[in-house]
Amino acid sequence: MFGFYESDWFTITLEVLFLIFIAYDAKKYFETRKREYLINIALAVGFFVWAFIPFYNKYYTWQDNDKSIMIEKCSAEFNASYCECLDDKIFKEYSFESYHDKLKSEDNDFKEFVVETKKAV
Repeated sequence: MFGFYESDWFTITLEVLFLIFIAYDAKKYFETRKREYLINIALAVGFFVWAFIPFYNKYYTWQDNDKSIMIEKCSAEFNASYCECLDDKIFKEYSFESYHDKLKSEDNDFKEFVVETKKAV
């Protein structure tokens, strides 16, 4: 029902909306010099960054060959639909470097994340 939250178009729309809010509040601040517009700008920038992090992780930190290697390794162990769901979550949640750091370390949170994802699929 709420699958559109994870779509790229939803993220891009949020980014554009936050940029419009920032521009509008900046215009109003320079016209009136009221402090509440600065607070609105700070909040909009914060939400802009919050919405941009998964988009950045998915498209800029993972190279195509790294994605394909991970998908092939997963496909060898599990079925394709499981790998597709797991890969989308991992690509958005972790950058390439942090993913490999998590794999090397004995981090219980990451292992819980993988186990919960396996149960959800």
